[in-house]
Amino acid sequence: MKLVGEKMDNLTHFNPEGRARMVDVSAKDVTTRVAIAKGEILMNPHTLSLIKDKGFAKGDVLAVSQVAGIMGAKKTSEIIPMCHPLMLSAVDISFAINEAESKVEIEARVKNSGQTGVEMEALTAVSIAALTIYDMCKAVEKDMVISNICLMKKSGGKSGEYIRGKK
Repeated sequence: MKLVGEKMDNLTHFNPEGRARMVDVSAKDVTTRVAIAKGEILMNPHTLSLIKDKGFAKGDVLAVSQVAGIMGAKKTSEIIPMCHPLMLSAVDISFAINEAESKVEIEARVKNSGQTGVEMEALTAVSIAALTIYDMCKAVEKDMVISNICLMKKSGGKSGEYIRGKK
């Protein structure tokens, strides 16, 4: 099985027969690995104001979303099939309310010492935090848009440092 424009031997999650596999990381060095991901959820100004003023009956939207994002990072291997279960040493979720663009910006920073990276955990943390904001606010607004979820930075491991936009 070949994918358009790709060689199978460049795709680590496929075996020589083209079937999915979990990558063997047993020969990799244990290093400190950090990943930072970002995303955002856009909404109308009224909804954003309710979040900012803690005006939802369900509770503090950002506090609940922060805990949900941390839980999401910890459970990544249970929902992304080829992810390794990891012992995370730190997960931090932060939010910035951007009133000018009527959105909540989300950042997740995940760290461990291990044989595989934490990029998926950081991306999952942002995604789950955004979905939790949506869930808690959907009674007021269903038109919210979750977008721009991406890896911003990662360090550690064989491939070293990656910074989004830096070549």
